[in-house]
Amino acid sequence: MTLRAVGGLTTAQIARAFLVPEATMAQRISRAKQKIKAAGARFAPPPPDERDARLRAVLHVLYLIFNEGYTASGGPDLQHADLTAEAIRLTRGLHRLLPGDGEVAGLLALMLLTDARRAARSGPGGALVPLAEQDRTRWDRAAIAEGTTLITDALTWSPPGPYQLQAAIAAVHAEAEHADDTDWRQILALYRVLSHLAPNPMVTLNEAVALAMVDGPRAGLDLLAGLDGDERVAGHHRLAAVRAHLLERAGDPAAARAEYRRAARATTSRPEQRYLQARIAGLAHGGED
Repeated sequence: MTLRAVGGLTTAQIARAFLVPEATMAQRISRAKQKIKAAGARFAPPPPDERDARLRAVLHVLYLIFNEGYTASGGPDLQHADLTAEAIRLTRGLHRLLPGDGEVAGLLALMLLTDARRAARSGPGGALVPLAEQDRTRWDRAAIAEGTTLITDALTWSPPGPYQLQAAIAAVHAEAEHADDTDWRQILALYRVLSHLAPNPMVTLNEAVALAMVDGPRAGLDLLAGLDGDERVAGHHRLAAVRAHLLERAGDPAAARAEYRRAARATTSRPEQRYLQARIAGLAHGGED
């Protein structure tokens, strides 16, 4: 409900964020409205025993608003800067109110470190530029410095939580002057801790990429195989896209093309579709893109 009322996200966008069908999410929102109406719910500070759970829900909402802005789940645009800016604004306000909460600091750091890449993520005509190919001189160094300071400080006094770990991963990427300088072993170690603290299929996808960079693409593909039976992502375009990337690196262009096609059919983002179709075309011409 907060994603709809505060974030302005559509039911389809919310469904994609939670990895469920749109009809399922529509039913959940309808039930939530009925529950609020029946309970006569009012805006009021939560009782002390509910405060922590309420705060985690608020952080999750802000995180999902940011994600939809940073990588739009559908439509003609790769990103929506208004959503990322609003998510950062709200998280800054929360951090001012709760400077002693490590996960609030971690989420703000994660947003700043991630949004710092925004200008380099799009090429001519809004084309998607993957992380490894981005012009890092276009990254926002002020945002990187602020985010790095926030997460470095938070990790000295707060037990690491999921947002802090994701911010630490983003900071490792930001430290690398060139893609080849990335400390993938450190990133893999952080993803493994994150998988233990907050296991979910998207974490596993990212862990598979890091594992492939450390131990080779076949190791990454083996980790991905465990997601094939997970109904949340079995048909998700990101699973197919990551598998295609690893198959391409493993020297299996035919299988990679098939997975890129599957990913292109599944995504509703036109910039992602164009990028995936370009990968297919490149593999069809002997790997020359």
